[in-house]
Amino acid sequence: MSLLFEEIDSQSSPLGEISLRRRRIPVFGDKDIYEVKLGDEFLMSSMFVEAEEALSTLGLAAVEGDQLDVVVGGLGLGYTAVAALEDSRVAELLVVDALDTVISWHRNELVPLGKTLNADSRNRYIHGSFFDLATAPDSGFDPDQSGRQFDAILLDIDHSPTEFLNADNAGFYTETNLSLMVQQIKPNGVFAMWSQNLPEAEFEALLGRVFHSVTSHIVPFYNPFQNCESTNSVYVCIK
Repeated sequence: MSLLFEEIDSQSSPLGEISLRRRRIPVFGDKDIYEVKLGDEFLMSSMFVEAEEALSTLGLAAVEGDQLDVVVGGLGLGYTAVAALEDSRVAELLVVDALDTVISWHRNELVPLGKTLNADSRNRYIHGSFFDLATAPDSGFDPDQSGRQFDAILLDIDHSPTEFLNADNAGFYTETNLSLMVQQIKPNGVFAMWSQNLPEAEFEALLGRVFHSVTSHIVPFYNPFQNCESTNSVYVCIK
C-alpha cells in the first residue's frame, strides 16, 4: 500500500459495501486521516469531528444529575461515544450500531479511538438497529434489561432528518415513533441529534410536539478543503 493511502477493511453489509480507509494529504501534514465509505458515499472523516463531539457535549450539558445512563445511536469513528465518556457523570454508555463490521473495527482497534472505548468499562457495544430498538420501548436498547430508561439518547446516523442513510429510516422521524422513543427517556432526560444541515423549522416543530423544550445549535468548523467555515447542527430536546 502507498504511504499516502490504505484501505484497511472492506466488507459487504445490508446497506452495501462499507470500507475503512486511511490516508495522508501532505499539504495537511503527516497526520493520518480515517474515512468511512458506504459504496461511493463518504459517511465520515476524522478531518471533521467537531459536531460529532458537540452532539455529546451539548446533549449531556442539558442533563442534570449524576450516574447518567446514556445511549449513542451510530458508532461511526467513535468520536461521539468518546466525547460522552469524557463526562465523568456517565455511569454507562450503550453504543448502538446496525453494522457489526463497524463494531468490529473498534473491538479490533483498527480505528484510533477503538482502544479508548475498549479500555473504558462504562462502554458497551450493542449490535442492532437503533430505529428498531428506539420504537420498541417494552424491550428497548439494553438486551439485559427490558424497558430500561436512559438519561440521554444521542443520535448520529442519518445525514439529516430529511436525508437518510437508508430510506427505511424515514419512518422514525414522525410524531408516533419519536413518542415511542421518548418512553425510554427518564423524566427531564434528553434526546439530541446531529444533522449535516442547518436547523429545519418543520423538524423543530415536530420535535416541539413530542418534547417539553427544543433548542437547535449551529456548530461551526473549519473546512480545509474549501478553505472556509462549514456548519453542522445539533438538536437538543428535553422531555
